[in-house]
Amino acid sequence: MLNFTDSKICQPLSDNYDDLISRCLNGEVAAEYQLYHRIVPKMYGICLRYGGNETEAKDILQNGFMLLFRHLNQFRFEGSFEGWVQRIFVTTAVNYYRKNLKFRWAVEYTDSGEDKGLKEDALSALSTKDLLSIIQGLPGGCRVIFNMHVIENYEHKEIAGMLGISTGNSKSQLHRAKILIKQRLQEMEKERCLIMLHERK
Repeated sequence: MLNFTDSKICQPLSDNYDDLISRCLNGEVAAEYQLYHRIVPKMYGICLRYGGNETEAKDILQNGFMLLFRHLNQFRFEGSFEGWVQRIFVTTAVNYYRKNLKFRWAVEYTDSGEDKGLKEDALSALSTKDLLSIIQGLPGGCRVIFNMHVIENYEHKEIAGMLGISTGNSKSQLHRAKILIKQRLQEMEKERCLIMLHERK
């Protein structure tokens, strides 16, 4: 991870991304520090969604920032910088799992209808903490593809190309993820009802 030790670099430089990026490209360590701290909370959130635990998330985060600063000169100052950075971190997370072979891909997709009861508004009603806990609890392949398809809006063909699998494998993992999430939501609802009953006694 980047190591910033001089207290002078903590002084604010600019609220403008373009200015910070230009300063980073000129080798200003203070600018690198400011840029890092501006985007690290959001990028760490992405890493937590893809990582099965904090250790994996921090590995992905470190790899992502190394890649970001290595290729910062490729940003064309067009469009959203945060969107450009987010794509780097998603790609880093995907490559992390491909490299470390953390999961095995399931069989080809068959529509059993078991995941039809999972509605996106059920997920949007969850707190960030609960949603993160549910996603992190998914098996590796399910977690990666659920993130890519549902949250990042990648199509199955794109996911298959990035992961080196078939579209059927991608659909199968998403299908399984939705079933597991539905089951976990049902368990959470039962737990909530039990707590309410206990409180009334």
